[in-house]
Amino acid sequence: MSASLFSDQAPRPLADRLRPKTLAEVVGQDHLLNPEGPVGRMVAARRLTSMVLWGPPGVGKTTIARLLAQASDLHFEPLSAVFSGVADLRKVFEAAKARRAAGHGTLLFIDEIHRFNRSQQDGFLPYVEDGTVTLVGATTENPSFELNAALLSRAQVFVLNRLDEAALEQLLARAEAEEGRPLPLDADARTALKAMADGDGRYCLNLCEELFALPDGTVLDTAGLAQAVQRRMPLYDKAQEGHFNLISALHKSLRGSDTDAALYWLARMLAGGEDPRYIARRLCRFAVEDIGMADPQALTQAIAAWEAYERLGSPEGELAIAQLVIYLGTAPKSNAAYTAYKAAMAAAKETGSLMPPKHILNAPTKLMKQLGYGKDYAYDHDTAEGFSGQNYFPDGMNRREFYRPVERGFEREVKKRLDYWARLRAEKSPEP
Repeated sequence: MSASLFSDQAPRPLADRLRPKTLAEVVGQDHLLNPEGPVGRMVAARRLTSMVLWGPPGVGKTTIARLLAQASDLHFEPLSAVFSGVADLRKVFEAAKARRAAGHGTLLFIDEIHRFNRSQQDGFLPYVEDGTVTLVGATTENPSFELNAALLSRAQVFVLNRLDEAALEQLLARAEAEEGRPLPLDADARTALKAMADGDGRYCLNLCEELFALPDGTVLDTAGLAQAVQRRMPLYDKAQEGHFNLISALHKSLRGSDTDAALYWLARMLAGGEDPRYIARRLCRFAVEDIGMADPQALTQAIAAWEAYERLGSPEGELAIAQLVIYLGTAPKSNAAYTAYKAAMAAAKETGSLMPPKHILNAPTKLMKQLGYGKDYAYDHDTAEGFSGQNYFPDGMNRREFYRPVERGFEREVKKRLDYWARLRAEKSPEP
């Protein structure tokens, strides 16, 4: 018996039954697919170029590729980089060459294209270059990091959006129309369902399928929804772009003194399973890089919170990190120490191995005394102001100002001291 004899009668998941049949039915990607969008214009002109579709799971990458082939009268050849190798690619390219000789084009769709290694990606280039295939790759990872520059130069990268609430609501309405009945949810639970989907249309429809299987007459509130369906972890890859995006968001929110936003990004990272020790280390860096001497206690607080987490562990220790985020977010900000260090490092490399001036060198031997080591050194504590104003830079190097404190926080007081010493130095060592 043929395996396909009753294929039309086999049960199909709701997400598959609702798969768009035209590009106009794809939700949430109008910026690419509408008539004024870049992909929409390609389809209208029937001039499809190779492209990479970059976006989170469940936003329609595979569907769009299939519909592009259909709209352009190209043979659709799908491959998954997870399950395919060089031999599979050779077969596809040979078939595409034969198809081309017969006057037919091929759209080669490669799902998770970032999983192909560099040499495999290089193998596409001649076939993309000469038009044997129109390549459409799909990836959830940043193409800048994962794909060869040569491949990227031959393909346009289009960013697909996670589905917003309006797009998800469209999917819920289609699901209800397909089933012929409303979802068994009250208004708050319906909103919560869209939040649980987290921008993933496929996951949203899978949740709908679970809910339609509930007994007739069921109406769930938010608590009932949480019990009825499994909440998934937020999309977050600790080794990839999501990791760097969120720590960047946390760092810059703190730098901008937006404590509430910083707490949100901290919560996002912790909910995604990030190691709190990594966060504590980055917050310690923030304390010295972006606060510094404007509030010297920031570093003390950062180390204390880090140590508190180590002693308490999870989940209690996360509260110490949250408290630190609040402290850092509300502290005065200054990168004067950071920029002073960088400037001093640049000067050290520039000036090489200049010796310190002899008057500040110790002279433990008679020879060293004869050479002038320690001669004319002024002991600061013996002066009325506790400040001698002597030069401590190498002979032959002009005095440089590396540290320039700001008029914020504790650095305001530091600036007053430096200005006072600068005046004394000028009085004690007047310019010739």
